[in-house]
Amino acid sequence: MLTQERHNKILELLTKQDTVTVGELSQGLETSESTIRRDLVTLDKMGKVKKVHGGAAAIHRVSTVFEEDVTTKSALNVTEKEAIGRVAAGLVTNDDFVFIDAGTTTAAMIDFIYDNVRATFVTNGIVHAKKLIQKGLKAYIIGGQIKLTTEAVVGTEAINNLRKYNFTKTFIGTNGISVKGGYSTPDVEEAAVKSEVLKRGRSNFILGDHTKFDKEYAVTFGILKDACIVTDELEDNEFREHAVVKEAFA
Repeated sequence: MLTQERHNKILELLTKQDTVTVGELSQGLETSESTIRRDLVTLDKMGKVKKVHGGAAAIHRVSTVFEEDVTTKSALNVTEKEAIGRVAAGLVTNDDFVFIDAGTTTAAMIDFIYDNVRATFVTNGIVHAKKLIQKGLKAYIIGGQIKLTTEAVVGTEAINNLRKYNFTKTFIGTNGISVKGGYSTPDVEEAAVKSEVLKRGRSNFILGDHTKFDKEYAVTFGILKDACIVTDELEDNEFREHAVVKEAFA
């Protein structure tokens, strides 16, 4: 397939689904991943797509693509995260089968889970798995590629791992929450994991403090009605028209 033809196919696909991974393009266009990556770099330089980790996003979907590392994020909004974590932990009951997403707000939740709760936990967070077993809780970690920035397990293998589970409750972190863009994150592969988790949960909870609202990142992984939002404070009541909201106060 000629270079221009591949470029046209990539742009056509992005008009339909907003984001795409290198793996999807490689398989769909029957081209090596290295060639696809070069194509995305070229299209990004031309201003036709936004290259993000693991793939690309359509230009009209991109507001923010930068993501700070775990150490930096851990020091932000600590009081708010603790309040949210306390409320989220209180939602876990005996015999629940729970997924806890990687992230600093979800990590705060583990501190408030009772040591003797008879629930089973699955996570894609390396730190989260350690914290769970140190409390004597029954926990599993999914397999896949490890993302250094967020210390999360992502990728195709992670998604395939998740497809065998049916969770009673899921607790998912997010970078942005907006009425138009839903729940979003800068990373294509991490978004894919979060999206799959939303499909596998009977009751889904998005954990995000007030700084996450009215922000839209490169990749949307769910719409507002897909989950109940647990936050510290919500001033804009428009969000309550689209999702159930639980507020946590320090």
